[in-house]
Amino acid sequence: MSATNIVDVVSEFVTLKKRGVNYVGLCPFHNDTHPSFSVSPSRGICHCFTCGKGGNAVNFLMELEQMTYPEALRWLARKYNIEIHEKELTLEEKKEESERESMFIVNEWAAKYFQDILHQDADGIAAGMTYFRNRGFRDDIITKFQLGFALSQHDAMSSEAIKAGYQSDFLKKTGLCYETHDGRLVDRFAGRAIFPWISVSGKVVAFGGRVLDKRTKGVNQKYVNSPDSPIYHKEKELYGIYQAKKAIAKENLVYMVEGYTDVISMHQSGIENVVANSGTALSVYQIRLLHRFTNNIVLLYDGDAAGIHAALRGTDMLLKEGMNIKVLLLPDGNDPDSFARNHTVADFKKYVEDHQEDFIEFKIRILLNGVSDPIKRSEAINSIVQSVSVITDQIVRATYIHLCSARLGLNEATLIRQMNQFIRNGKSEQEKADRRAAGIDQHSVAPAIQPSIAEPVAVSQKNEVEELLIQLVIRHGSDKITVQDHDGKDVMLPVAQYIDADLSSDQLAFSDDLYNQILHECVEHLNVSGFESESYFINHPNPKISQLSAGMCTDRFHLSKSLKIKDEPAKLAHDVLTLILNFRLDYVEHHLDELRTKIVASGGNDLEMKTMIQEYQSMQTVRNQMAKMLGSNIIV
Repeated sequence: MSATNIVDVVSEFVTLKKRGVNYVGLCPFHNDTHPSFSVSPSRGICHCFTCGKGGNAVNFLMELEQMTYPEALRWLARKYNIEIHEKELTLEEKKEESERESMFIVNEWAAKYFQDILHQDADGIAAGMTYFRNRGFRDDIITKFQLGFALSQHDAMSSEAIKAGYQSDFLKKTGLCYETHDGRLVDRFAGRAIFPWISVSGKVVAFGGRVLDKRTKGVNQKYVNSPDSPIYHKEKELYGIYQAKKAIAKENLVYMVEGYTDVISMHQSGIENVVANSGTALSVYQIRLLHRFTNNIVLLYDGDAAGIHAALRGTDMLLKEGMNIKVLLLPDGNDPDSFARNHTVADFKKYVEDHQEDFIEFKIRILLNGVSDPIKRSEAINSIVQSVSVITDQIVRATYIHLCSARLGLNEATLIRQMNQFIRNGKSEQEKADRRAAGIDQHSVAPAIQPSIAEPVAVSQKNEVEELLIQLVIRHGSDKITVQDHDGKDVMLPVAQYIDADLSSDQLAFSDDLYNQILHECVEHLNVSGFESESYFINHPNPKISQLSAGMCTDRFHLSKSLKIKDEPAKLAHDVLTLILNFRLDYVEHHLDELRTKIVASGGNDLEMKTMIQEYQSMQTVRNQMAKMLGSNIIV
């Protein structure tokens, strides 16, 4: 953890910009349109002020890439060239390894196997390497994209995998193989050129395979892709994202193409900020993945009817997610692969600048070109206005409506009314979808559930006070404050020790077990040389504690050092004493609520009621004294 630079780690996934002493960017954990994700290099933490997610580098990787704790540590170790010494796993431990991790291991082995076949096997060189050479791919590009080849024998790869100790079950679950009705294991990609799918974090999640021989003529499936699995969902992945992410962030732009070779050829020509969705409709997951790095996208397709259809498909979703869309149709007869191979980087970029169109302009031109029929024209205009209606930025929407009014020769107020109707319909459909997801009958709306009258209000206040107290323990638990002992003498104690002693004196504890663990662990470490509570808990091996601590150590506003107000010992002591008093007051308030309930339910038992009333009055006196000391019964 001491070798880890949080800015370096987060920058692998999110475009960051320096702001004061910290860095900010779009949050990768939710649909963020304005930078709300803050990274603090001094504390080694990141935090989103909107969704609340973040933590140290390990928390970040675990949440974003769905890694286990050991996987995140291994990722950081590889990044910083730190050798990890792991014990040899026993057979029992191997069985206990997660299915997900096992599938990644199998895929990594398969990728290496396919590469070895391509570079070292005679058939691989003759068929696979010849194909890639004919495409014009250089050796460095072949290595960069981990391209490979699968031998044509139906069980060549699976036999080697089983010899190497990999279970057939995982070969099937990853989609590398499938089982026939008679129980034979068959290689899915036999006789094909291999294109590995690599996730944004660098893991091989799937494969694509292309037939190379005469079967490509008239064959239904030139390409075969891995089926969905626990580690691969095609709607969540983009081909080339791992190789492109840094270039996308640097250029603040991504080119979207359709196929593997389009991506690879553009990389080879020097244009690296390019990904492919492999011919499928764009999903919201893919868009949000791109949105981590940029909000500018150019849809790059060939200029035939299929290319135009591809450019129009899924664009409303891009607009809704806040992406700025431009469209570039290449000259007839060219796809991004051929165009990139036949032009220099400078020529390609100049063509992009000269020919890319704003998406709404493109849609107006394509849908209304030569259309004179009133019905077809109105349908086209409705489609254009509907695209504008999904844009969330009101100023951008207004700008496009003004543009449409000028280009279409229609009254702007008419277009606005129609747009508002689409917006209302969209909200209505979303509400229906939300109700369906929640299992609520679409034809009835359940009445709002009123809060229980018997539920004590003090519970929510107590939780807030507990949170503030544990925040002091995390940030200042090892700092010393001056307090008075039973004899009224001043003594200096660490914050955590004082809080623990005060609560323990009346056998009080936090309602949250994690908070109690943090407090007790802090007290136990106070005698450890060099112990500093904030750093200790931010880098805690328990991900729940480290993530909680990171959130509590993140400041909403960041001042320069010259403007920062230091936490003075007197102020810190005042905060601790005030919060403990609030904690006790909330406890008393909660106990009074319980007594009130018991008195009402006592059933007229005079002796029992008298005892409870006396206790209630005594507690009221204590409550009033505490409130007087605080100056109010409201949390400070």
